Amino acid sequence: MSHSDRPDPDAVVLANGELAASVEQVLAALHALHIEQQTISHEPLYTVDQAKGMVYQEPGAHTKNLFLRNKKGRMFLLVVEQDHTVDLRGLRKLIPVSGGQFAFASTERLGLYLGVVPGSVSPLALINDTQCKVGVYFEASVLEHEWIYLHPCRNTHSTRLRTADLMRALEAWNHPPTVLNFQAES
Repeated sequence: MSHSDRPDPDAVVLANGELAASVEQVLAALHALHIEQQTISHEPLYTVDQAKGMVYQEPGAHTKNLFLRNKKGRMFLLVVEQDHTVDLRGLRKLIPVSGGQFAFASTERLGLYLGVVPGSVSPLALINDTQCKVGVYFEASVLEHEWIYLHPCRNTHSTRLRTADLMRALEAWNHPPTVLNFQAES
């Protein structure tokens, strides 16, 4: 999909019929949870390679966020460090759920459940999954970082927050994360 073919992120409608959260709404939700954050605006970043070209003033983990589904239609958000290679076939050993192999979810499904367009996937998009249809999984090494950078539902912004605060936000949004140890499977 070319970048011009992507849906308008400000017009994404969720499965419940509501408009998806804006950057401002995500940041307000973090503020309501008393979560410290810093957000910067930048040119759209559609890929991990483009994100690697960004220079950030403060340290923090940079991630690759994969929105997956299986044959039974269950959905999963997998968060790994940006340079990690993910073997979708091997992932079944780490996430033992019925429903067959994992595949990337469609753009339509991405909009309906996470309220974002391709290139904007991040755990902060789980604020939109009020029906709790998406399971969230973090590779353990991501959680070793004190700070993390994520898109707040738009790839034109990057938000830096404490990783522990991200976990707290996910709990508040009814998305307790599951931690996976990819090293244990090597």
